[in-house]
Amino acid sequence: MAVRKNQEALTSGEKRSFVNALLEFKRSSGYDEFVRMHIEFIIADTDFGDRFGHRAPSFLPWHRWFLILFERRLQELDSSVALPYWDWAADRTAAAPLWNAGFLGGNGRDRDAQVMTGPFAYSAGQWPITVSTDSRPYLQREFGAGGGRLPTHTDVRSVLAMPTYDMPPWNSASEGFRNHLEGWRGVNLHNRVHMWIGGQMATGASPNDPVFWLHHSYLDKLWAEWQREHPASSYLPVDSTPNVAALHDVMRPWDDITPAAVLDHTRFYTYDRPA
Repeated sequence: MAVRKNQEALTSGEKRSFVNALLEFKRSSGYDEFVRMHIEFIIADTDFGDRFGHRAPSFLPWHRWFLILFERRLQELDSSVALPYWDWAADRTAAAPLWNAGFLGGNGRDRDAQVMTGPFAYSAGQWPITVSTDSRPYLQREFGAGGGRLPTHTDVRSVLAMPTYDMPPWNSASEGFRNHLEGWRGVNLHNRVHMWIGGQMATGASPNDPVFWLHHSYLDKLWAEWQREHPASSYLPVDSTPNVAALHDVMRPWDDITPAAVLDHTRFYTYDRPA
């Protein structure tokens, strides 16, 4: 079973294996399938229509399954690989280890936000952006350009303390744990990180940036921690509700995956530190 580790705890060999699996998956065009799916659903998910991946209770289980499928594809290339996570409340600056040239590369340059360092730099010839919201073929980042700062552990704890998973109207106007974690209201964890990184991460094509997987792996870990801290609370809604996936409803685009099917992450992987 895969063990997902904090990126700061990865050995140089583990980092190299993860990067090599990403590059090989990109060469096969399989990587871009996940970018296309994310773009499709972030566009389709609206506050007043059917919504599954975003602005909805299923934001967390949808992305949990999205990451599981991606992780499995990487493991077909290298069985030792698991998705690492990035604790952005601890590693909060451009000097954090994950931005080193030997791992994810750093910030984009001033004039066009193009990432110039690391294995995913366009100049390295291994990471062309072919599925995107604009025509630029290179990975872009603009740390802090969207305003604000990365969340703190105090921010994280305030969201984890919320006892109710979600509530009506089940969209970006909802109160509760899911929406404060997703970031449409209040503390804003998930959305704030996307905007701080900028570039493709600030668009629906965010999986073009490999840090997407580390960011969402940490969000998934936070959900697991919330589940542990609130054993009497669970996914809502339980009963059928218009436009959103209730506990036992199928989440599109899959025809057999419900929120209930992925509530227990330990069926698929564990984390290196207790959730």
